[in-house]
Amino acid sequence: MDAAQKKRLARQRRHARVRIKVSGTAARPRLNVYRSLYHIYGQVIDDVAGHTIVSASTVDAQVNPLVEGKTKIEQARIVGEVLARRALEHGITAVVMDRGGWAYHGRVKALAEGARGAGLEF
Repeated sequence: MDAAQKKRLARQRRHARVRIKVSGTAARPRLNVYRSLYHIYGQVIDDVAGHTIVSASTVDAQVNPLVEGKTKIEQARIVGEVLARRALEHGITAVVMDRGGWAYHGRVKALAEGARGAGLEF
């Protein structure tokens, strides 16, 4: 097993540990964050019903023009703001944060702060 596989498996184990404790309901859905090398994705998920309520990412057609030429952290903050606006339109004001096994630092933190700044409560 090479270093990249070990790193990926360690993140997956951390995420599984977090998912045991964090679950979204209709009243307080889960804000899930996934980051890849070039993009960041956020979803607000109702785990009881088993569906995604709203989502936003840097590959989203409405978000992509807003993030052109920005740094990854600035892009993450914009995605968080867009996600929060979409959630508020659906009547969601409070969420539970699921960082997906990533450290609460950098892009993950920027997305969370962007969502908080736009009106979501954690």
